[in-house]
Amino acid sequence: MSARKVEQESTARHPRETPDLFGHREAETALLDAYRSGRIPHAWLIGGAQGIGKATLAYRMARFVLAFRNPKSSQVQHAPTLRVDPSDPVARQITAGAHGGLLVLERGLNDRGVMRTVITVDETRETISFFGSTAAVDGWRVCIVDTVDELNPNAANALLKILEEPPQQSLFLLVSHAPSRVLPTILSRCRKLLLRPLETGDVLRAAAAATDIAADDPALTEAAAASEGSVGRALSLLGGDALKLQQRTAALLATLPSVDPRELHALGDALGTSDRVALAAFIDGIDRWMSERMRTGDANANLPRLARLAEVWEKIVRAARDTEAYNLERKPLVFSVFSMLADATR
Repeated sequence: MSARKVEQESTARHPRETPDLFGHREAETALLDAYRSGRIPHAWLIGGAQGIGKATLAYRMARFVLAFRNPKSSQVQHAPTLRVDPSDPVARQITAGAHGGLLVLERGLNDRGVMRTVITVDETRETISFFGSTAAVDGWRVCIVDTVDELNPNAANALLKILEEPPQQSLFLLVSHAPSRVLPTILSRCRKLLLRPLETGDVLRAAAAATDIAADDPALTEAAAASEGSVGRALSLLGGDALKLQQRTAALLATLPSVDPRELHALGDALGTSDRVALAAFIDGIDRWMSERMRTGDANANLPRLARLAEVWEKIVRAARDTEAYNLERKPLVFSVFSMLADATR
């Protein structure tokens, strides 16, 4: 099967369906050691760049805790990793989204069938009934929040209330692409587990496992090499067109604050009208450029300029979410993004 015929959103396995973890051995060991100690913190914030396996690790931990409910059992004490056999009943139930001991908070569809841009307070309040009702299963209950970055303010406050007084045998696994932006009151109640970008070899193996593409497929190898340690980024680049679009975006970013309007029109046309993969590649290219500016700065950069860039990035993320959620035209987004970036970099 050629990677050039594969699109990430239609073929990549969801983290709940992914039994194997590539890389992050230190983080996995930290979770395993904490669990078998019998004194595991009730809430963990798993942070790091997008697409590097944070949710995969969260589901891996949930699977292990729900499959082996006694941390002092020999199975737990002698386990080398958090892996649970995919044929295990608990693993099968989690893959199907049907385990009574696991609650997942993530963006859902609104009444019109459109994906929401945030996790709402009503969805977050499900934690109260989930942890407060008569147990559907014995022992541990686990809540995965994927991602805590997408909680609206009321939802974040609702989650905070239950984190402040956690029920017995409750475990919260909060996934975050931007841990520094999580509410300090939530951060203070979590053990922080920060993941680093993966090695290229791990990206290649993880992407191959997620899509059933051969690890020696040339397109997959090229995508992994350009992924900067992110499996999600590698998957979004499969097929070549997304990679070319990201390179095109990078070339335009290099000309800031002066950008040729004709090139913006051409980039807007390349994004199409409803291609989610292309839109993701465009925003990912902006994210990479922005991260580099925020991490190292330009020779001419100063703190006020970096603050402006951070503010612009927040606006870009919101605009991109709205564009995807409401299937808006892409070209106005392209012009808006580059206008904001031009103003911020002058």
